[in-house]
Amino acid sequence: MTAPDISQFELVDPAPAGQLIPLTALADDVARLRQVLDLQDGPVIVAGHSYGGQVMTALGADAPNVAGLVYIAAFGLDQGESLGALLSQGPVTPALAHLLTDQQGFGWLSEDDFVNHFAGDVDPVRARVMYAVQQPLAASAFGEVMGVPAWKTLPSWYLVAADDQAIPPAAERQFAARMGATTVEIPSSHVPMVSYPGDVAQLIETAAEAVLSAG
Repeated sequence: MTAPDISQFELVDPAPAGQLIPLTALADDVARLRQVLDLQDGPVIVAGHSYGGQVMTALGADAPNVAGLVYIAAFGLDQGESLGALLSQGPVTPALAHLLTDQQGFGWLSEDDFVNHFAGDVDPVRARVMYAVQQPLAASAFGEVMGVPAWKTLPSWYLVAADDQAIPPAAERQFAARMGATTVEIPSSHVPMVSYPGDVAQLIETAAEAVLSAG
């Protein structure tokens, strides 16, 4: 059997380290993602980490060239839910314990929380570099309510980070279960794309192969 040719797929990450999206408001972030999607020539697999899952979920049913969604330790809210309401259901997670909101209304992680909890399984030197280049998120994003989620009409895959100290792993499992996502779980912190890049790449490739085979 010949392996499916997944080279026809484009991969879009709505929240990479290079800050593809502005992180100023959910509507702004979705608009930027749509702008990028419009530039793609073929079917797209959108992979989102953390808040990136919120952005791709908010695409709703209007994402004609998106073939699948891959959630990497990411938020996968349902209609009517908000990040703030979800996170308030339990104790503050260690990675967010000392979140600082600046005068412009953007949230920043403290160095200790970032190095020891957000990226707790990453080499401390590298984790400090990641901390230094972190991109702040508008605090208002925590109150924005999700509309119809994209995962209700698109096939989804989910990577649960079992040692996540930013999003509770139990919440990640709940996201994955209710969206009917194909799910894998690894013993990672909140940044599996750094500590377990091979597993993340494999899940994205699996998603592309599955979509291609189904088509």
